[in-house]
Amino acid sequence: MEVAQALDRIARLDPGLSAFIEVWASRALAHEADHGLPLTGLPFAVKGRSGIRSFAALRLIAAGAVPVGSTSVPGPGTYWQTWGLGAHGPTVNPWRADRTPGGSSAGSAVAVATGMAGLATGSDGAGSVRIPAAWCGVFGLKTTNGLLPSPDRTGLASAGVLTPSAADARGYLSAVLDDYAPTPPVFPLRARWSPDLGFAHTDPEVAAVACAAAERLASAGVVRLDRRPFELLDPREAWQAVRGGEPSAADRVRTENDRRLDELFATTDLLLTPATPNRPHGHNGPGELYSTSLTWAFNLSGHPAASLPAGFTGDGCPVGLQLVAARGADVSLLEMSVAAERHLIIVRP
Repeated sequence: MEVAQALDRIARLDPGLSAFIEVWASRALAHEADHGLPLTGLPFAVKGRSGIRSFAALRLIAAGAVPVGSTSVPGPGTYWQTWGLGAHGPTVNPWRADRTPGGSSAGSAVAVATGMAGLATGSDGAGSVRIPAAWCGVFGLKTTNGLLPSPDRTGLASAGVLTPSAADARGYLSAVLDDYAPTPPVFPLRARWSPDLGFAHTDPEVAAVACAAAERLASAGVVRLDRRPFELLDPREAWQAVRGGEPSAADRVRTENDRRLDELFATTDLLLTPATPNRPHGHNGPGELYSTSLTWAFNLSGHPAASLPAGFTGDGCPVGLQLVAARGADVSLLEMSVAAERHLIIVRP
């Protein structure tokens, strides 16, 4: 994708989607390409007004990528309403205009899903990359906590990226990591399936779509699927305690969940779950539902996690398959995601 092409799509599509807060058209078009750089001319978007100053954005620019604008995040007073507020109003899910794209990396997911950017930065403190990736039908990666610089003092949030496919995210990791050295996965990967992590109230159809994707991977020989129940303690109160500045109140849950996850990843390559327990909700918010139920445990534990498009519900809502790997296994997780997506042919409604 060229910069001019991306800007043309933004001009045509964004008034109806409101994925961007600002568009930097003249600056992007004036960029002089250095064809000796690995990401020369790649148009990318940054999350929020401060995203251009992030570590990842600076590394992407150094690799030759061109920022085209900043993307929407939730507006004031939207604590659990995971939508974005762009220059043209609330950000719209490209698959269902009456639904949210998820958040808080809302505009980033929409920009990638609609071809307005070839890559978008995000950050993930409770699922803010994985949820919009799932609900917009794109790939989203949350890196291991602490792997990349983050302004979040609680330690819950880590940098992430949204791309049209897992393979497209290789450029991001190669730009932000000094020791990027991918190796091919060894198949079949040892994978454990859980529809609910033992506590989430997962929508049966969402669970069925994600489980069918996991089973397709097993049929293709990509994974050897272990369907024994895997349970964690519900991290909701622990996550809220850490976010509220009382990390000691989370010690019991953190210690026990870390023990269970360490035990799991001693013999398993991937933990597979639905990325969200629910389908995209309306623009008035999720009500009592926690869209984060299946994601925020891994912000507490620090594990890298990704969302791959898994399919659609009967009413046309995208579903994501969450892949979780051992701490620090970000490059391996990406390569496992690339291998998986080759066998997840999604029939669009």
